[in-house]
Amino acid sequence: MPIGTAFHERTFGLCQSLSYREWSGYYTVSSYETHHEHEYNAIRNACALIDISPLFKYLITGDDATQFVNRVITRDIKKVAINQVIYCCWCDQDGKVIDDGTITRLGENTYRWTAADPSLRWFRQNSIAMKVQIEDISESVSALALQGPTSAALLASVAEADIANLKYFRMTKGRINGIDVDISRTGYTGDLGYEIWIPWEHSLRVWDALATAGNAFDLHPVGMLALDVARIEAGLLLIEVDYFSSKKALIDSQKYSPFELGFDKMVHLDKETFVGREALLKEKGSRTGRKLVGLEFDWTAVEKLYDRVGLPPQVPSAASRVPVPVYRGNVQAGKATSTTWSPILKKMIALASVDAAHSAIGTELQAEITIEAVRYKTAVKVVQLPFFNPARKSAVPPRL
Repeated sequence: MPIGTAFHERTFGLCQSLSYREWSGYYTVSSYETHHEHEYNAIRNACALIDISPLFKYLITGDDATQFVNRVITRDIKKVAINQVIYCCWCDQDGKVIDDGTITRLGENTYRWTAADPSLRWFRQNSIAMKVQIEDISESVSALALQGPTSAALLASVAEADIANLKYFRMTKGRINGIDVDISRTGYTGDLGYEIWIPWEHSLRVWDALATAGNAFDLHPVGMLALDVARIEAGLLLIEVDYFSSKKALIDSQKYSPFELGFDKMVHLDKETFVGREALLKEKGSRTGRKLVGLEFDWTAVEKLYDRVGLPPQVPSAASRVPVPVYRGNVQAGKATSTTWSPILKKMIALASVDAAHSAIGTELQAEITIEAVRYKTAVKVVQLPFFNPARKSAVPPRL
């Protein structure tokens, strides 16, 4: 049975919809209101406060900590400075992705590692005979995502920290309402935003300080439905939706290499040996396999399909995590894994995994769409990811 996070005492009182889901054993709000429209608008136009405490979190320390991290992930951690954050993935011995997450270098041999799935056993298996300590801090560190155009101004008003000069994917230490916190300029929305890492027992004091000051910055608590739309617009993947962990895959086709997920830049084959390196060396440069792409629906074609059955076109009210076939003519080219209507782009978009031969930007394909229990094909086009990438996301100082 799920339990509440460190912020449940606050989020429960705000959740008018009583719409929850389970995330790693915790109750997580799907939407605070009966519809997530206002929450999505907070992400893109104001300020959103999102409880991300259910992430798995690990503290890596010891003389061999850097060597251990480099053994597991595909990126070269030796190129990462102290107080820098990286997005990375880690693979099995066959070069198939187990999970993806972030690593923050807190010191010369100290790292905080986040993951979507529990990874403690895998980490310890790969640390044998090394001087490294791996501590699961998931239940001792809570986390809040503060995202949106006014997030920097709000954070600067409550935090004793240099928010204005904090670079994208960098971290700083600070204090909020008397509590020592880590603040990273990271997030899962593809917008200007921060993540705040807090000692679990002091979580409510940080929440209360942000909520009290937040009225002036149009702060809204935001749930998973709005976050799902934002992360698709940002071209960000969700495990068990856009790809399967190789540890959970039942058949080979459910396993993906980093190159098939668009993680090419995160694979540093010139560094020291890491798990999966030999398999990835063989795959590098191959034009076969699958590619992650963005799809943009031809809305005029969608309208015509609805008109054929006498209905007005219907915009999906929430992002879909149901995979649907994608075709090129009469041949299946792949599948769309996450589909949503983008309110800010006024377009229907999807993340898709397609055969490499059909992955070039501008390629015209067809995606399956169901209207009144009848399946049709509608025109889609391969487009550049991310769909939405505002300058404010990484600008220093942050642009409003």
